[in-house]
Amino acid sequence: MAQVIAGMASSHAYALSDPKDWDDMRAITRQRYARHYGFEPPEQPKVAEESYEDVATRFERIRSGFDFVRDHLEQTKPDTLVFIGDDQNEHFTDHIPQIAIYLGDEFVTHGTDRSGPTVRYKNDAGLAEKIFMDSVDAGIDMTAVRSFPDELLRAHAFGPVLSRIDPEARIPIVPIFVNAIHVPAPTPARCYYYGQTIRKAVESYLGTSRVAFYASGGLSHFTGGYPWKYYEGPFSFGSVNEKFDRFIVGQMADGHGSDTAKLTNDDIIGNGEIEFRSWITMLGAIGDAKPDLLVYEPFHRGVMGLAVGYWGF
Repeated sequence: MAQVIAGMASSHAYALSDPKDWDDMRAITRQRYARHYGFEPPEQPKVAEESYEDVATRFERIRSGFDFVRDHLEQTKPDTLVFIGDDQNEHFTDHIPQIAIYLGDEFVTHGTDRSGPTVRYKNDAGLAEKIFMDSVDAGIDMTAVRSFPDELLRAHAFGPVLSRIDPEARIPIVPIFVNAIHVPAPTPARCYYYGQTIRKAVESYLGTSRVAFYASGGLSHFTGGYPWKYYEGPFSFGSVNEKFDRFIVGQMADGHGSDTAKLTNDDIIGNGEIEFRSWITMLGAIGDAKPDLLVYEPFHRGVMGLAVGYWGF
């Protein structure tokens, strides 16, 4: 039977880019907002309070966090990485699943440069099928994704992070999609239960021995793709909810990841944490444990609270 050896989580998007590029990236993000809503939002005022020197210094903690994760992946050498992220209209548009799992044998994906070369990753299709079957048996309605057009996994929650932590594509991946930006979306309690269900499937699977989990997304950010129609509160485009970020980071740092299952969807939407559902799913899979590494830094220049975590067993 397979053993869970680690849990990992990180932000994506700006977390994988050099801060010297963030000004240009924010301009592009504002243009995307304008395409959605017909006007370009103003620059977030707190951007001016962050000097480039301060941002660069604090960002080193995030960069070092990714180095820590990559180094530990190389040391522990899991047989499979169950990778949890969201899809932002990159695959699912007219038909939007709440939870989906890829069952194909392989896929290709881009790194941070979507026009650059692709890398081919193997999928642990046997474990994916086991997770799929056991999850449905446990009462979780799931969508099976058996192929991608041109074999390309386009969702930016996946490829750029994989190119950072396993650019050589040595570890087979099981891609899992948890809806984040489309309302309604799974509740935190449902995500945590799903993570618990995945772990049971992993531990009863005979086809591999060492499995790690990775969650991609968050932390708080309010960008063009945010479900603004369903949001009522004080935050505007480009905001970072540092107070709530530090609240949930504190829960995880104390080894109380299960407390995140007590959050509501109103908590998620109201505090900019829609992508945190991926983290909650991962926390359900690893159970309450204190992390070996958990770093957090809020960046208005980077339009989000950035975090990286690692839980080893």
